[in-house]
Amino acid sequence: MTKQGASGPDAAGRRRPRGSYPKGRVKRAEILAEAVRVFAESGYRGGSLKEIADRVGLSQAGLLHHFSSKEELLAEVIAARDAEDGAQLFPGDGTLRGGESLERLAEQVRHNVTVPGLVQLYATLSGEAVADGHPAREPFVTRYRRLRGLLERAVADGQRAGELRPDLDPTATATALIAVMDGLQVQWLLEPDQVDMAQVFESFLSLLRTSPGGG
Repeated sequence: MTKQGASGPDAAGRRRPRGSYPKGRVKRAEILAEAVRVFAESGYRGGSLKEIADRVGLSQAGLLHHFSSKEELLAEVIAARDAEDGAQLFPGDGTLRGGESLERLAEQVRHNVTVPGLVQLYATLSGEAVADGHPAREPFVTRYRRLRGLLERAVADGQRAGELRPDLDPTATATALIAVMDGLQVQWLLEPDQVDMAQVFESFLSLLRTSPGGG
């Protein structure tokens, strides 16, 4: 009998993708949730497959039945974080426009306060990813490059619409927006009672907007 979650044939003889059975999908989701916690607590290199497997009641070999390697598990964890961000940050057509983009960023910061585990995971992995050869390096490079591009276009759109200051450099502003968000996350993780991420970020955004009179 084919095990639940395996990639064996279905009743029609077709090959099922890994984790396509309901029980397999549930177990994969459980593994991902624990991997987020372990990687957030110990980093990618410090977090072991054995620890993750123990937390979900599997042997290490059993975990590898669902994820073929630690690298694959990391990729899925990063994808899960991106999906969480994407649902909050990006509209359906995948673009950000002008002043709307700033409000969506502010919403993202407010949302992040409610998911400290994911914020800790992101901060931990992004710090580790600067090392040459780290498996998260390329995903983070790609992620930052894409986000900078989206925000650069959004800032330029906002300037054309008269919503954002005309003296802003779109490329530098996009980079600064990401830097402020990430830097606030680290400070908030260290002292959540002392750093109000949403308030500070909104104060920064106010510096980018045009005044009510357009001046």
